[in-house]
Amino acid sequence: MHKPKVCIIFTGGTISMTVDDTIGAAIPTLSGEQILSMVSNIDKIADIEVVNFCEIPGPHMTFNKLLELKNLIKQTLDRQDITGVIVTHGTDTLEETAYFLDLTIRHHKPVVVVGAMRNSSELGYDGSSNLAAAVCTAISPKAIDKGVLVVLNNEVNIASEVTKTNTLSLNTFQSPYGPLGIIDTNDLIVYRDIAFRQHIDTNTVERRVDLIKTVLDMDDRFIRLSVDAGAKGIIVEAMGRGNLPLKMLEGVKYALSKDVVVVIVSRCSSGRVFESYGYAGGGKELSDLGAIMGGEMRGPKARIKLMLGLGKTQDIEEIKKLFSEESYVL
Repeated sequence: MHKPKVCIIFTGGTISMTVDDTIGAAIPTLSGEQILSMVSNIDKIADIEVVNFCEIPGPHMTFNKLLELKNLIKQTLDRQDITGVIVTHGTDTLEETAYFLDLTIRHHKPVVVVGAMRNSSELGYDGSSNLAAAVCTAISPKAIDKGVLVVLNNEVNIASEVTKTNTLSLNTFQSPYGPLGIIDTNDLIVYRDIAFRQHIDTNTVERRVDLIKTVLDMDDRFIRLSVDAGAKGIIVEAMGRGNLPLKMLEGVKYALSKDVVVVIVSRCSSGRVFESYGYAGGGKELSDLGAIMGGEMRGPKARIKLMLGLGKTQDIEEIKKLFSEESYVL
């Protein structure tokens, strides 16, 4: 019986970690082959090709590595013998990497990003079960044309939606709309479809994009520091529907006067920003000034999108379209 072939690209993260007794904390130590040896019966459903890309924790991931990873995935997906690609990753930055790959890779074959919340020295190590579920997802015809998917705890989420919500829980990765589907007895069960996907065709990332969070009675120091340090874009996590304290408003005006792109998102965990409020610093004024309203995006993903968008074009109208609520290819 012919089995589908899946390429698993190992990058490190908790899924590859064991506790180092000399320091009493977890560090990356396991190769891809060692992790796979803990996954029972996976050879019965798929042939596995292992690529040991790197062995780093999630916070050590860089855009240089992401660009290299993206190109490797695209080359692998183009091979006729490959059904899908899986990337293992540290959960701290997993959602950002998954979204970066989703924006920059346009292919009908599945790409699955997977991690673990417990290292292999802990009781209840979830790396092996998560990896098994990722393989089941990657070989499923139901995963075709779904973009990049994130698989943990037998749940399959969409890269553009999912976020890490808890520092410890096995079901930490959640979407505000619920998972795309689940893995049940080795099969992908799909609950819903994807509304739209975006694609930004670029190998250039504008690194000078900052993320600034808004809090009570905050002033404009950080915005001005960002602009004066050479920022090309700033993501502002505003309050509620996209509103700012009065003192921060002057910083937004300053940034826009220097042709720095300002995108407004919400610090809330769900819901979209909108021009609902007309008072000074409200969303309506920010939009009228020229700030881009970021819809339902949260700060980290909005930063990824703006970095890629500015890497592709300096046209502010094109950048605005990227943050519109429609499918858009740049």
